[in-house]
Amino acid sequence: MSTVLADQQARADEFVALRRDIHRHPELGLKEFRTSDLVAERLAAWGYTVHRGLADTGLVGQLRRGQGGRRLGLRADMDALPIHETNTFAHASCHAGVMHACGHDGHTAMLLAAARHIAENVGFSGTLNLIFQPAEEHPGGARIMIEQGLFERFPCDAIYAMHNMPGHPAGQLVLREGPIMASSDDVTIILHGQGGHGAMPHQASDTVVAGAAIVMALQTIVSRNVDPRQTAVVTVGTFQAGQANNVIPASARLELSVRALDRGVRDLLEQRIRLLVTTQAESFGVRAQIDYRRDYPVLVNTPAETEFARQVALELLGPQRVTLQGEPLTGSEDFASMLEHCPGCYLLIGNGAGEGACMVHNPGYDFNDDILPIGAAFWSLLVQRFLRD
Repeated sequence: MSTVLADQQARADEFVALRRDIHRHPELGLKEFRTSDLVAERLAAWGYTVHRGLADTGLVGQLRRGQGGRRLGLRADMDALPIHETNTFAHASCHAGVMHACGHDGHTAMLLAAARHIAENVGFSGTLNLIFQPAEEHPGGARIMIEQGLFERFPCDAIYAMHNMPGHPAGQLVLREGPIMASSDDVTIILHGQGGHGAMPHQASDTVVAGAAIVMALQTIVSRNVDPRQTAVVTVGTFQAGQANNVIPASARLELSVRALDRGVRDLLEQRIRLLVTTQAESFGVRAQIDYRRDYPVLVNTPAETEFARQVALELLGPQRVTLQGEPLTGSEDFASMLEHCPGCYLLIGNGAGEGACMVHNPGYDFNDDILPIGAAFWSLLVQRFLRD
């Protein structure tokens, strides 16, 4: 076992307790006041210069040593989700309707555990920027921090982030060069027609029939317009229209989630959705109003930074516990915005597989505390290797 991993495991109880404290007190995006205070207090006590106020509750803990010019960024997200927790353990959420259902409590605790170890034990030359980001789930704290000058104030030569992932063995590190998380776009379609009596449909322009045709036609975009070797998702999650069975409604509303693992495919999906929805609606005598909102971009890991992270992972855990080129995911992550401004890598750490492994965004989910020392040790070793004295 590596020294850094042994040190993290010896101190694990302290940071497991901290993680559970954060879990018990979850906060939604841009409202992580308690969590931000806790992080700032710990970093300051360990000698970091703490800069607060980016994206309201975001902060950067900076540590400079030696004369080295290299600059490294590590990012952890802090926000919870608007989900009511069903767990009954002692550290379950004390706020009804809010819980850490994605493991951001664990991500924050892992980076804090690494921060302490680095401050006390790691000699380096350069600048370390620890970025604690709010609102990853919504509305996208990475983008807000960038717009407010994150990389102008805290320039980085490379930036890294880590996310737990149920379905992979606990502590397995999964890396991937290239696209690893999909873009995410939100589309709202309002159909405007002419309402009427259900018994006299010829005197109306039926938004329900038009909407149903649009739902079915949308299913052909991925199967008939996207290269079969590419990945894309078009999901209609909401279709709302009418209130009575004998009334043809004058309007209908559809909401779509659109995802892609390639920037060109993302553009194609928008083109085809706009054209298909407009022309389908017109064919039924209905007008379509489309609000197409581009949300998180495709998350693309850069080659050199990914390979560097692979070597650190192999040094820490050995080849049996490292996946060098994992499969991409169709979920989305706003760290993608940071990678559009700075080279870097987003990796996964297994949260556990098999029976009892609960997926994120589930009311019964909990971060696996056994992986906390592994994640913290990876961050510590990455800093030591990247900012060699």
